[in-house]
Amino acid sequence: MDRRTFVASLAATGALAALGPASAQSPGPVPAARSVVLVHGLFADGSCWSEVIPILQGAGLSVTSVQNPLTSLDEAVAAARRVLARQEGPVVLAGHSFSGMIVTEAGADPKVSALVYVAARAPDAGEDYTALASGYPTPPASAGIVFDGDEGRLTEEAFLRDFAGDLPAAKARVLYAVQEPFHRALLAGRTSQAAWRSKPSFYAVSTEDRTINPDLQRFMAKRMGADIIEVKASHLALISQPQTIAGLILKAAGRR
Repeated sequence: MDRRTFVASLAATGALAALGPASAQSPGPVPAARSVVLVHGLFADGSCWSEVIPILQGAGLSVTSVQNPLTSLDEAVAAARRVLARQEGPVVLAGHSFSGMIVTEAGADPKVSALVYVAARAPDAGEDYTALASGYPTPPASAGIVFDGDEGRLTEEAFLRDFAGDLPAAKARVLYAVQEPFHRALLAGRTSQAAWRSKPSFYAVSTEDRTINPDLQRFMAKRMGADIIEVKASHLALISQPQTIAGLILKAAGRR
């Protein structure tokens, strides 16, 4: 009996309420992956994984970083699925920040053996993430978002202080210079499924995060039954602490 059937059976017997909040299975042994697909979030591009990629490649994994179009959730998921289609499975799908939405949706692909969330959104199917986040203090970075028509971006001050706060200022300014604007429509998307309900999931919480509230991260990670690590880092742990983030991805790939 798979998990969905199991949960449906419990609901029918009235036993589901005794389990508390819905969550996925806890990560157990995972298949040894051959490939890793990485997805970036807002205020970034695919190069934000450049510190993690060589570590994974050094472990013998094939690695691809998706260039997320940041236009709409459907188009962002489609871009990830095109990359997944080119991989030899099993594949670990990892996402940072907003791209947790993409991991949650595209991660249902049968090639995907495990999911990794790095300070990332992790909604349930059909869930309004904005409503979920409203139950937690508003992170400081939110005040730094400015729009030019339908395109949004972070101001340089907010980027350096609230997005990349634990990076050397010179390095943070380089990342700011390649910041990719996002379209307003992207924020309206909702996932139609939650891959974390049926796939082993791993979550890196950034404890010094000023872009996604750390307690919200903890809630989402615990809800999905993820293998959780806490990293004393800004929102950009994948750059400030790449060995730690790569280690979590290697664990999801069955390499540790």
